[in-house]
Amino acid sequence: MDSIRISIVQTDIVWENKQENLRLLHKKLQSLCGTTEIVVLPEMFSTGFSMQSKTLAEPNSGETITTLKLWARQFRIAICGSYIATDNGLFYNRAFVLTPEGEEFYYDKRHLFRMGREAEHFSAGTKRLILPYLEWNICLQVCYDLRFPVWSRNINNEYDLLIYVANWPIFRRPVWDTLLRARAFENQCYVCGVNRTGTDGYHLEYNGGSKIYSVFGEEIASLPDGREGIATATLNLSALRQFREKFPVWKDADEFHLS
Repeated sequence: MDSIRISIVQTDIVWENKQENLRLLHKKLQSLCGTTEIVVLPEMFSTGFSMQSKTLAEPNSGETITTLKLWARQFRIAICGSYIATDNGLFYNRAFVLTPEGEEFYYDKRHLFRMGREAEHFSAGTKRLILPYLEWNICLQVCYDLRFPVWSRNINNEYDLLIYVANWPIFRRPVWDTLLRARAFENQCYVCGVNRTGTDGYHLEYNGGSKIYSVFGEEIASLPDGREGIATATLNLSALRQFREKFPVWKDADEFHLS
């Protein structure tokens, strides 16, 4: 598909209540049926940024992912977000893309938020994910990953769309705004960032700032601060490729290898 529609869902999260968050999400997804191809949710959309990994974690075969897979098929949309996962006795802040065709893609957050003691309750992922969907290549990352540009570096135009799902508190909001836009410039790609609203169980406040940026760093979709909502943008692959050919910064990028 030369053009693809992507919807950002900026929402409050009921603290550590998976069933209620799924119930609320169902209404939102139902309203998007037939209007978009990809729906992006905040980080840990079903629990909030909780460190109760032992009590809240599920395998990929658990209720949360099983329910989302059903809704992806039912509403004909790909669903993206992250949840608290368990795998081989370890716990992960696991991002996912679930497609209506039944494909499943997973990425375990590499950069765990030290100041929130995330590394004491979760294991870090080791592999970056770039997934193909509808002729687009998509790189999926989580929250704190945004601060580390080497991890998202787009070598030889490996991907076209970079997605960050987040729980990013209001007092660090300037960093969120600045780095999202910078990732679009430096990687010559579309960038989508989805953040939550409301207050979590640690009394941290969030005011959103969910946005989609073009390769030129223009806001092509956004939502008002402090309010729940959904915004949809249409991305064009031909326009992106034409810009890369006209202004091929990527050809002069430094090669690197991560250990």
